[in-house]
Amino acid sequence: MGVPKATLPFGPETMLQRVVRLLGTVVSPIVVVAAREQPLPLLPENIDVTRDEREQRGPLEGLRAGLKALPSSVEMAYVTSCDVPLLIPGFVERMIELIDEHDIAVMEIDGFPHPLSAVYRRDTLPHVETLLARDRLRPVFLFDAVRTRRVRPEEMRSVDPGLRTLRNLNTREDYLAALAEANLPVPS
Repeated sequence: MGVPKATLPFGPETMLQRVVRLLGTVVSPIVVVAAREQPLPLLPENIDVTRDEREQRGPLEGLRAGLKALPSSVEMAYVTSCDVPLLIPGFVERMIELIDEHDIAVMEIDGFPHPLSAVYRRDTLPHVETLLARDRLRPVFLFDAVRTRRVRPEEMRSVDPGLRTLRNLNTREDYLAALAEANLPVPS
């Protein structure tokens, strides 16, 4: 799309700023995980920023960095990406409710889990580190190793009927459609 997704304009803010703002209405603290040299837009002072320890290791590397950066008083974290500007805060609250006694609550549609629309307990960190040490980088390995609640779409429709929270933007067409859905102008 020509610029990093985190800095892509979405109305008066960037996509990352928007996702952080929306999340801030339902969770605290917020930790933003970025690649080592990744530029980020200006974020509120209360947002913690941490960096991946190793490059090109996928979502598990980001999960490790994020969980390690959380204050010790935080038991679990909702994990998402910066390219979901249509995120519904009620979706996040519902996912947190659904974790119950599990270690992870992850959205799953037609057998496909969404590791970046999930709640992870801090206690999963040793499992994440073990998988990374063994170069087992797929989140599904983590889901198989701990008590994972696979959340079905029908469990979320009351708070997010169109599952907009899951809609990440990978193409210019996705971006333009999301701007239109949010009633925002296309930046020049």
